[in-house]
Amino acid sequence: MTTPLPRDPIADARRNWEAHGWADVAAPMAAITAIMRTQQILLARVEGILKPRGLTFARYELLALLSFARSGALPMNKASALLQVHPTSVTNAVDRLEKAGLVSRAPHPTDGRTTLIEITAEGRTLAKSATAALNTEVFSQSGFSPEDVDHLISILGRFRRNAGDFSDQGL
Repeated sequence: MTTPLPRDPIADARRNWEAHGWADVAAPMAAITAIMRTQQILLARVEGILKPRGLTFARYELLALLSFARSGALPMNKASALLQVHPTSVTNAVDRLEKAGLVSRAPHPTDGRTTLIEITAEGRTLAKSATAALNTEVFSQSGFSPEDVDHLISILGRFRRNAGDFSDQGL
């Protein structure tokens, strides 16, 4: 961890925006910049847990998703949709996880055009231990009060829905 700055640079940036005549967008700029900085801080915490286990967050998300699937397998295109990433990103993650023996590819039993990604026993074990570590060392110590968590979920969920990230009609 680095030494804290003596002042909030995002608050300084907001004041600069206002001083330069952009007061109407200074607060949204500060909010967006704060969200992006918060994402960097949280991602560093998560990666600090996952990197020693040979995982990136993207690979962990795929393992976790597969571990939640009833059969332990999902079509590549469904995994891409659920993770909200480009199919190429899923292919890249699968390639690396497959090399590590954590997932395997299998033909879909009824659709010859579809490839299934299946979590291996080793992948399931790693997903379980990584999740336990994340729960203990990151999620239970988020730095947000329970009330703030609820507000953030509501605010960010509304933003994501309005941005077209999801509808409330299910997948």
